[in-house]
Amino acid sequence: MRSGEKSILVVDDDETVLLVFKEILLSKGYRVDTAKTGTEAIEKSKTRYYDLVLLDIRLPDMSGTELLTRMHGAKPKMVKIMVTGYSSLDYAIEAVNKGADAYLTKPVKPDSLLKVVEEKMRKQEEADRKTKEKVTKYIETRTEA
Repeated sequence: MRSGEKSILVVDDDETVLLVFKEILLSKGYRVDTAKTGTEAIEKSKTRYYDLVLLDIRLPDMSGTELLTRMHGAKPKMVKIMVTGYSSLDYAIEAVNKGADAYLTKPVKPDSLLKVVEEKMRKQEEADRKTKEKVTKYIETRTEA
């Protein structure tokens, strides 16, 4: 898939972070949407599919890990990357235990952001392809029987 077919939601209460991340991702052809609160992110994800979400760990209405848990339950296939200005092993462990696929510390260099996003998108595509292959094989064996 081309990156332009992939949709990303960036969730952060810092307008500058939203604008910078959006520009970086748009420059690579991703479709990008933004949200300043966890509630806004949840509402947007109810009406639109996102392949990946970048979540700030501290939001005004809920913690990023709470939002992570809620989004993971509702959209388990969506890639979830935590982003924080508060580097801590405890945060990283908690995020991974709650379903985060990756963890980035601010300030995030554009190359680092893109590398992680592209790697996680590639892994997501591989998993989807393998699932489709398994389903196809299952159907084929059932129709032969």
